[in-house]
Amino acid sequence: MLPPLAPRALALALAVVVTISAVLWAGRPSGSAPGSPGRGAVTALLEAAAVVPERLPVDGYERDCAGAAACVFGPAWSDATGAPSSGNGCSTRHDVLARDLLGATRDPADRCTVTGGILVDPYTGGVVDTGETGLRGVHVDHVIPLAAAWDLAAWEWTPRRRAAFANDVDRNLVAVTGSANTSKSDSTPAGWLPPDPTRHCFYAARYLTAAVAYGIPLTESDRDALDAAAQTCPAGSGTAGAQ
Repeated sequence: MLPPLAPRALALALAVVVTISAVLWAGRPSGSAPGSPGRGAVTALLEAAAVVPERLPVDGYERDCAGAAACVFGPAWSDATGAPSSGNGCSTRHDVLARDLLGATRDPADRCTVTGGILVDPYTGGVVDTGETGLRGVHVDHVIPLAAAWDLAAWEWTPRRRAAFANDVDRNLVAVTGSANTSKSDSTPAGWLPPDPTRHCFYAARYLTAAVAYGIPLTESDRDALDAAAQTCPAGSGTAGAQ
């Protein structure tokens, strides 16, 4: 006889089963992962985005806030930016973890601190139990990388707008595995798309939602990559940008 599962292990197992059951119930649209937005919505965003020939590097980008560094997007995961969910007393990273981890648990002594949960990586489909791996392997990705945003538009923005963009939970942040985030680095769609092709539609929707909201142009090669990604979306006009 198998030994009984500990309460936490049982809860995590049930969360995975519920997730898988929901996926099977919803069905799998051809060419795209379950929950992907409709092609019409993604195409509309693509048509709304400005386009430039290429990404030209702009001097002055500095993410580090140590010492006299420029810190052009403000302190990492700041709660004081005016972005969605800002001002709730919790760091942006923990806001994203609370939203994206299934069965997210919190530190009893600190309502903001997420201590665990299950990540279903939106870029790979891989399932990570942070109870086994810890949270260090879960990164919060800027869908439009900050370095790319700087080169394409943000160098002209006010510091407040840059800080809001860097901490925009709704449009530009998603929890992913560290390996996926490292692989992506500061690439835009022409240079990187999720390794699971069925997730290209989701990624295109998220990228375009942020680009249109903040007026960040696409390069011609990025537009072509996103157009190809949009063709994998299920037919219809379902809402884009949702995870």
